[in-house]
Formats: sequence, structure tokens, C-alpha cells
Amino acid sequence: MSAQPSDLYAFRSPDKPDTVTIIATYATSQQPEADFGDDVLYEIHLDVNGDARPDLSYQFRFRTELRENRRQFYSVTTVDAYGKHRVLADHLACDQGVSVLRTGEKVFAGERADAFFVHPGAIFDLGEQGPYAFERPSRPSRSTVHAIAVQMPRSLLDCAVAGVWTSASRREVRLDTDSDDVVVGPHLQVARLGNPLVGDVVMPAAERDTWNTLPPAEDKRFAAFVEKPEFADRLVARYPRAFGALAGLVRAGTPRSDLVALLLTGIPDGLVDGFGNATGETQADMLRLSLAVPPSADPNPFGLLGGDLAGFPNGRRPGDDVVSIMLRCLAGATFPLVDEDFRPDDAAALAEPGEGAGVDGPLSTFPYLGSPRV
Repeated sequence: MSAQPSDLYAFRSPDKPDTVTIIATYATSQQPEADFGDDVLYEIHLDVNGDARPDLSYQFRFRTELRENRRQFYSVTTVDAYGKHRVLADHLACDQGVSVLRTGEKVFAGERADAFFVHPGAIFDLGEQGPYAFERPSRPSRSTVHAIAVQMPRSLLDCAVAGVWTSASRREVRLDTDSDDVVVGPHLQVARLGNPLVGDVVMPAAERDTWNTLPPAEDKRFAAFVEKPEFADRLVARYPRAFGALAGLVRAGTPRSDLVALLLTGIPDGLVDGFGNATGETQADMLRLSLAVPPSADPNPFGLLGGDLAGFPNGRRPGDDVVSIMLRCLAGATFPLVDEDFRPDDAAALAEPGEGAGVDGPLSTFPYLGSPRV
């Protein structure tokens, strides 16, 4: 589980709007004594030119030391578009607060409270074990994640819209049968995350392992699963009376160009008044953050669906209820963006805000996620 990403956040920092904060969390529902994987390369990637390839990556590597007690330390390295590595810090202690790098970024690595509230049967089993939106998800007990976080000056991103994703990789290891030597090869990606629920819900189970090993630049091969999501089919089959309008789209085989914009290309100018976060023609699962939109003084947990241009799918903030947003989108709530004559089913708006993040809610300063539960 230490290499499995659970959530990704990218937003202009509310208390420091001239900076951008990116947080990746791993190992959902691990107990507090769990650690980062010493054998895992954790990365945060940024694309500034729309080709879905990293122009700047932050690499986090961890090392566990056993002295009087068990402690973990980490290093931070950047990699530019040409593959040049630069070590920014080494031997930083996990859970010892925020560190400031010599290049101006702030970093954090350690345990945080999980903000992942979802009915697992209803979502991950495609609606077969639970109701669509008629039960409020319960708070996981002592749910803790491991977070890596970077707060960088806005000036480091030479773009109007930044694409963001996280990945985890492990070394290729094989046994030489002739000599019984263990041969260690390059890092191989084993998991990635851009937009919420894409890997867990939108991608069919048979495709997830392949999808996880590929970069976002290869996502055109998976576009059909976004255009015709299986989850929408299951909603119609399970709740035929509630989703008549959605059933019309499913029966007609209408491509969900609204979901393609939301998840793969960004929303082009003209669909939403005063907003756009498109990154070009390359289809790729990335969070897309428009740097022109300032932080909201009154954040709405439904983000763009709630009239808040600073929220998901414009990046993602810790307070954005992305599970409810994605349920609504998959159920057809965003199809009027591309077909003004379409009227979504009333049931598409039944997904309600969850309970929020953490026991005391998100923090007001970096690293923003709440303190871990004990």
C-alpha cells in the first residue's frame, strides 16, 4: 500500500496567493505507525506546455534509520524537462514540520488526516453493493495517510495552466539464474494519480494495471472509457426510474465530451463564463490548475459546480468534495456544457457534501491537511 496514491491536490495557496501548493497522499487507511516505503520513488510532476510530459518533477526518497527508535528521513530532488537532476535537500526528518529549501520552496513529508469520505461499496464496486446517493458516507476510524507536499513560488511555473499528477515507482529487480546475483534495474512506475476516481472508477478493472504503469501522455488509448463510462451504465441499470435522461445518452452511445473536457483536455474557453483550463489537444489524466484564478474568499465544496471557479476541476483543494462532484458529473450534471438542450436527471444532484477533512478540518497554512488522528 505504500506505493498506492490516494489523493492529489493542486491549488493557489489561500494564505499566500503568489504560491502554488501541491499535495500527494499515499497509503489510504494505514495506521499511524506505518511509514513511507524506502524502496519507493515518490514524484510530483508538472506539465507547463500541454504535452502531458513532465517539465518539472519533485522526487521524494525515504530512508529509515534504527537508532534509539525508528525514524524516517527524506531527500528532495528536482528533475527538469531535459532530465537534469538537482538535489535540493537531504536528510530532512519526516513529521518534523515544514522545511524551506534554498530555492524558495517549502516541503513537508509525514502523516496527515485523511479527507477521503466515500461509500466504498457504492463507488468502487460500481453501485452494486450500496446506494447511489441516499446514504451519507461515514468517517473512517483513525484514517491516516502519508503526505508529500510542495509549496512553490508562482514564478516557477511559466504557464497559464499547469498540469499536475503524482506517481510511485519501484526498482526493477531480477535474479540472474547463472550467478544467483540480484540485478537491480531502473525505476518502473507502478501507480499514478491525476484526477480523482479515474483509476478506481472510470478505468475498467482489467485496464487498471496497464494504466497505472503508463504516463499521462499515453492516455488517448483509454479515452473510450471516459467517453462511455461504465459507471453511467451501472447507474442506469440500477436506478432506471431515477436516470431517464442519462439512459438516453447511454442507449444512444453518445460520447461524453463533457467528461473528456473535465478529465482529459481541460475545459475550453467559452463553456463556463470567465473560466477555462484547457491545455491543448493532448488527452491526459492530469489535474489542471488555471493560475489566473485567485483563491476564493468563500470556498464552495462543489467547486465549479457550485459556482466557485477556484475549486475542482480547476485543480483541487482539500475542502473540495470531489467524490460528490464526480458522481454528479458521471450522472450527467455537466453534459449541458456541451449540449444546452440536455436536462440532467434530478437524481444527478442528490450527491451531497461529505463531512469534510480531518477532525478539526484542514489547516489554514501549509501543509493544509489536518493533523493525523490518534
